Amino acid sequence: MFYYLNGRIALLDANLAVVDCGGVGYACFASNYTLSQLRVGEEHRLFTHCNIKEDAFDIYGFATKEELRLFEQLISVTGVGPASALAILSILTPDQLTLSIMTGDEKAITRAKGVGLKTAKRIILELKDKIGGAELDFSQGQPAAAVNPSLSGKIATATAALAELGYSQAEASAALKGADTEKLSVEELIRYGLRAMVMK
Repeated sequence: MFYYLNGRIALLDANLAVVDCGGVGYACFASNYTLSQLRVGEEHRLFTHCNIKEDAFDIYGFATKEELRLFEQLISVTGVGPASALAILSILTPDQLTLSIMTGDEKAITRAKGVGLKTAKRIILELKDKIGGAELDFSQGQPAAAVNPSLSGKIATATAALAELGYSQAEASAALKGADTEKLSVEELIRYGLRAMVMK
C-alpha cells in the first residue's frame, strides 16, 4: 500500500520508529539495523511493508530496499511471520543474513529470538536458491543449470557471492587464490574467501 514513508523521525523505541509525514505520525516496526541508522529530528526515508489483518494494520519500515526484500522473502517461508523475520533482521545485517543462507549457517539464524533450528533449516532450504542461486548465476551471465558442475564453476559462484557482499571482483579472486577447489564446496569456498580477506 505504501512504497515508502519520507519524513522526520519523531520517536525511536525498541523495534519502533515513528515517522512524522505532514503532521501524521506513522508507527513503523523496524529492525535494529534500520534503527541504528535513524536519528530523532532528522529526515529519513523508510521503505515499507504493510501487514493488514482483520484487527490490525501494521507497517514495517526499512532503511534500504535490500532489507525490505529480505524481510518479504523471510515471511514467504512457511512458519515465519513478521515478528520472526524482524527478529532475524535485528541480529543479522542484510549482508550477514544473505551469507548465512548461502553458506547454510543455521546457528547464526537461530540467534534470533523465537527462531529454532527447524525454522532456520526451512529458511535456508526455501531461500537459498532465491538469494544465492538465481541471482548469483545471473550476475555471471550464465543460466542456473550451467554454474555448478565444474571446478571453475564453483570458483565463479563463490566469487559472485563475495561480490554480492560488496567485495570487488579482484578482491574476491585474490582471496580465493590457492583454495582447494577439488575438496571444498561452494559454501566452504565463500568462507575461505572471507577468512582470507579478514586476515589481510
